[in-house]
Amino acid sequence: MNFIADLHTHTVASTHAYSTWEEMIRAAKEKGLWALAVTDHGYAMPGAPGTWYFENLRVIPRIYQGVLVLRGQESNVLDAEGTLDLLPRDAECLDWIVASMHGPTMGPGPHKEQDITRAWLRVAENPVVRVIGHCGGADFPFDYKRVIPVFGEAGKLVELNEATFRMRPRSIPNCVEIMKLCKQYKVPIVVNSDAHFSASVGVFPESISMLSELDFPRELVINSSRERLEEYLLKYTKLAGEIGKI
Repeated sequence: MNFIADLHTHTVASTHAYSTWEEMIRAAKEKGLWALAVTDHGYAMPGAPGTWYFENLRVIPRIYQGVLVLRGQESNVLDAEGTLDLLPRDAECLDWIVASMHGPTMGPGPHKEQDITRAWLRVAENPVVRVIGHCGGADFPFDYKRVIPVFGEAGKLVELNEATFRMRPRSIPNCVEIMKLCKQYKVPIVVNSDAHFSASVGVFPESISMLSELDFPRELVINSSRERLEEYLLKYTKLAGEIGKI
């Protein structure tokens, strides 16, 4: 399976990542990607970008080095009500929001399944969220059978996160179950690197292996086809004018 975009990555603005915007975009170009989303962490994450960082992303060209560049944020889910640390003024300036749960911002786990289920159902109602980030976390159990179809109905993309295989191995069995349900309910997914260094951009070997073992339908992988991703971006973002230029 080939991929034309990587839609969850980080730069040095997230102080536990190690490449610049320029380096990440260059890596995307070298990998032959059509689009790249840079999604540095929301403010609640320790070491997050400074106060004006996201609002000032307007200085980043939407097309650079031949790559469609999405200005994004990995927003942190903060509580069982699905509250995000995304500021309204930032949401107006951004193209792409990944909502994720992390121990430092949601609190150390394990959490109660009923609380995480409620949180994700609330996130599904949030119109600015595009991607449900690495939701198979072992410390954040939820009712997969109840919630996964809701993600699909709400137009959210369920992420298969390549970094999980390296950083969160306890989560892998959960990811398998989530992918099986996405296949069953025909919920679109997105395969992302969660790259914190430029060499990882567009590199998804473990994700590809899992999808192959599950015989996962290519047509449900939104970033395996420019046509499918374009259709999604035209429906859910304000990038129509930029897409026509590349």
